[in-house]
Amino acid sequence: MQLSAESHPGVTNNTTRIYGWIVAAAILPAACGASAGDDATPDSAGWQKPAWLTDLSLGFQESYDNNVLGVSGQGMKPASSWISTVSPRLGIDFAPLLGDQAALQKLTLSYTPDFAVYHDAAAESYDAHKFGNAIQGKTGDFSFSVNNAFLYNDGGRDAPIYARNQLSGAAGNQNDKFRNFYAFAMPRERRDQIQDRSTAWLEYDADKLFFRPTGSWLSYDLNTIFHNAAKAPFLGYQNWPDRYDVNGGADVGYRVADDLALTLGGRYGSQYQQQFPAAISSDRHYSSSDYQRALLGLEGAPWKWLKVELKGGPDFREYNANAPVNNLHPVTYFGEAAITAATTDRQSLAFKYRQWEWVSSTGLVPYFDSTYALTYHWSPTRHWGLDLGGRMLEADFSSGSDTAGTAPSLRDDRLFTVSAGVSYSFNTHLGANLAYTYDLGRNAQDNLPAKDEAAYRAYDRQLVSLGVQYKF
Repeated sequence: MQLSAESHPGVTNNTTRIYGWIVAAAILPAACGASAGDDATPDSAGWQKPAWLTDLSLGFQESYDNNVLGVSGQGMKPASSWISTVSPRLGIDFAPLLGDQAALQKLTLSYTPDFAVYHDAAAESYDAHKFGNAIQGKTGDFSFSVNNAFLYNDGGRDAPIYARNQLSGAAGNQNDKFRNFYAFAMPRERRDQIQDRSTAWLEYDADKLFFRPTGSWLSYDLNTIFHNAAKAPFLGYQNWPDRYDVNGGADVGYRVADDLALTLGGRYGSQYQQQFPAAISSDRHYSSSDYQRALLGLEGAPWKWLKVELKGGPDFREYNANAPVNNLHPVTYFGEAAITAATTDRQSLAFKYRQWEWVSSTGLVPYFDSTYALTYHWSPTRHWGLDLGGRMLEADFSSGSDTAGTAPSLRDDRLFTVSAGVSYSFNTHLGANLAYTYDLGRNAQDNLPAKDEAAYRAYDRQLVSLGVQYKF
């Protein structure tokens, strides 16, 4: 494992610490001067935030990560780091500026950057520039929505090296190929890249029936440099290809109640995965595919306290002749769900689920991607908040047929996460939070060829953070 000793370009550790002290200097006096029951604004000049300014805030967070790269400790020892993050927020809704009109209900734009410095692992530092916009409206029997989330991450362009050393033979790069799939996700998200997510739909309502054309776009454009991971000095280097998913289709719905509908729909889409240059990998496998989905869904609120959005059905996939899969025309499953129960005015429980076939961010073989997440929120008073969460992710590569070289098909990895957080609101402007996350990466593949592979794919990671935020 190699962690660069150079600071992130344009941001130094001292700079971020200064930012943090500036935030603290601005926030803490307000905390000391406001009682727990004081909700009055501290604006001595009487300034009131206009209706079109939906968010204006500044936050500072100090965190400690005890396993920055998610390694098992067999051979490679976990690297830890303190992390300082400065997070300003700006949100604008232009709809109130358009005068007396009802067609355009929302026209929002937001900029929510995070400036993060890893003090003990400088190569992991990054500046995340996140932009969001949403358009929502209704006129007559037509309603529409467009949402986009765009990220430019200004981070390092060299990926991590997962190797104990650069020696050849038995004394060298043993076991680097057996690390957990989810170990990649943490450093990958901190590297230089562009991500883009968009959804759009247009709905026509006719009494109990409605028709809704829809489309979505998901793109990862990784800007990390490619290196040959089979040769020193880059043994164990992780290359990340670009990838995207795009689809479009329509749903037909029937309202079985005022706020509950059954839907039947279909999608046609395509997934793309970039091939590595020949100098990086001689494997010409190409995992891009086209697909069609038939979806049955349920959406709305069967009761006032329960909101549901469910859809699922068969996924008919078509791979090219060179794809590293056992079946070029598989029928898999696509499903997603979002269920929120507001059990009381102060408590809520939310469940999210998603399963689909997706191209890997780490190489050649596509995989079946599963996510299960459960979160609980409780506000015992109007100042205190408690959040508990649990999540399980699974990356199942068993549909792959590529068992040569590093055997990328011999993989079924899971990640279990438990989290807890407590927040306190001093007044309408100032808040603080303390959070803890525990990740357990585990192997689920049976009959691995080497006795130590399963243990090497297991890792533990703990992250604790303390933050303050001031909302203007």
